[in-house]
Amino acid sequence: MPALDYFRKERLPHIWCPGCGHGAITGALVRAIEKLRIDKNKVVIVSGIGCSSRAVGYLDFDTLHTAHGRALAYATGIKLSRPELHVIVMTGDGDCTAIGGNHFIHAARRNIGITTIIMNNEIYGMTSGQYSPMTPKGMLGTTAPYGNLERPFDLCKLAIASGATYVARGTAYHVPLTIDIIEKALLNPGFSVVEAISGCPTYFGRKNKIGGAVEMLDWIKDSTINVKAAAVLPPEKVAGKVLIGELHSAPEAEYAALYMELIGRVQRRYDDYIGEVRECASNSD
Repeated sequence: MPALDYFRKERLPHIWCPGCGHGAITGALVRAIEKLRIDKNKVVIVSGIGCSSRAVGYLDFDTLHTAHGRALAYATGIKLSRPELHVIVMTGDGDCTAIGGNHFIHAARRNIGITTIIMNNEIYGMTSGQYSPMTPKGMLGTTAPYGNLERPFDLCKLAIASGATYVARGTAYHVPLTIDIIEKALLNPGFSVVEAISGCPTYFGRKNKIGGAVEMLDWIKDSTINVKAAAVLPPEKVAGKVLIGELHSAPEAEYAALYMELIGRVQRRYDDYIGEVRECASNSD
């Protein structure tokens, strides 16, 4: 299928700001699904609230636009009730790591079969540029006019420590890499995390005097380094850079599959018990 067939054409053009990286990341997801030839009817995409969460309105799948920070809670319910589906969450750095942070670490801990794509533009873009848990220290936001004092999460390290079995980082600049890691995330049976660094020229770029769309892409390119290249470079060449690429892959038993096995065991015990009761009743007669 052509990539455009995965979109609700009547909803286009989108309302993201010019130069926003979210379109490139959404396109990377669609191309990964296309390359894997996944049946559209076997995909559910869930989002919360924020610029990133607008994506579900444009994608022609079964989609669910939920409450702020709660996308993973809804997605967990979908996966447990319909474990055969590919369940994908599209979320942002504020939606996922602030109000949704607790859902994130426990979804990773359970290793439930959800692919979570975090569009990290390092700021709350939809609500006019407040700093988020992913805003780099010292950077400006509407709620940090003199610079952010807080240290940001290393989101991928948090995901690994919490139990995610596939973790990778891409960007809106490195699109072929982002397509590749989303493919691998979709193939992982457990909880997969793809942090996708995205540019926000309207708030992050403008407030921090980085520039417009092109300058933001250059900034992303210059501030990142592929993990494979970093492995052979001296420490001084890697210092201050954000690692991109596949960071962790350690498949384990997936939660929904284990849950279905548990239901099967309980059902068999119940059936055995009912059989024993009926046999006793028959003998007493």
